[in-house]
Amino acid sequence: DEAITMTTTPSALTRRGALAAIVAVIAARQAEATPEAAREWLAGLAKGTPQDAKVTLKAPEIAENGMAVPLTVSVDSEMSDKSYVKALYIAADGNPNPPVAIYEFTPLAGKAEVALRVKLSQTQNLIAVAEMSDGTLYRASREVKVTIGGCGG
Repeated sequence: DEAITMTTTPSALTRRGALAAIVAVIAARQAEATPEAAREWLAGLAKGTPQDAKVTLKAPEIAENGMAVPLTVSVDSEMSDKSYVKALYIAADGNPNPPVAIYEFTPLAGKAEVALRVKLSQTQNLIAVAEMSDGTLYRASREVKVTIGGCGG
């Protein structure tokens, strides 16, 4: 293995040095792929402690390929002017970038349900947090075992 060294003078920056810097940044981001990073992202969006109720997260127990894992998230809630799902936050706690999606709703949506495909880099938990119009939070999570990584096939 060849060691790659990057000098700090701008005129000495080579393609090899730039590539090494990019690889270092990617490696640092992957090192941040922790359940704590997902929890911090969710906590920054949804203030409070979510209750385990009302949210249903449907995903396969085993995904043969992490490139496109089907996911359906629904929230058991009326969608009226007095009570509705305001937002739905979805995270993957083992991905280098934990945020998956943010959906915002109004009472006109009629139903709080989304279907999407997510890219999972390894076996991990998918987490969905629903924020209600009154600020109440509900959550659900599900572990998905990935047999082939989503970030490299």
